[in-house]
Amino acid sequence: MAVFVRLAHEKYGLNYMTKEHICSFNLYDCLGIGREIVDDLICLTLDDEHTLQTPPMKDAPEVLTELAQYGPLRFVTARIWPESIIEWLRMNLPEVAAEDIRVVATGSPEAKLQTLQELRVRCFIEDRVETCKLLASKGIQALLFDQPWNRGPHDNEFPRIKSWVHLRQWLLPPKTAE
Repeated sequence: MAVFVRLAHEKYGLNYMTKEHICSFNLYDCLGIGREIVDDLICLTLDDEHTLQTPPMKDAPEVLTELAQYGPLRFVTARIWPESIIEWLRMNLPEVAAEDIRVVATGSPEAKLQTLQELRVRCFIEDRVETCKLLASKGIQALLFDQPWNRGPHDNEFPRIKSWVHLRQWLLPPKTAE
């Protein structure tokens, strides 16, 4: 959402907007701006050029690089095209072999379930509560990655991952002093 907010500032002068204003996955419900502006910002944010400008979240490259030591990294996204995401991942994870980065673009959040079932995934990190509920209903353990849009009063039924370091603590053995 960093790029979305930056574009809102630059293109539409919405300088008050921060990531914290995005308190619902449905952007039309929470931003109080015209539908056409939201649509334009979504399209710009998701295009190849702007995807490559997205800064990685704090500690994400380090944690993902460490996770790649245990097996290939698999990303299942609701985006339509995976190419710019693959390029972004390779750019931000230079120590991870290209063949160890796998991206599946499903085209919709609901379609993630079938892909995850086909991959025999038992646990998935997701930032959309509705997707977590769908996955859990089919036996996939959903971990909710904390974001402003998933902090509703009823969004506490899944383990909440607060940061990439927190995710590391969930998934990997503790680091030992050398």
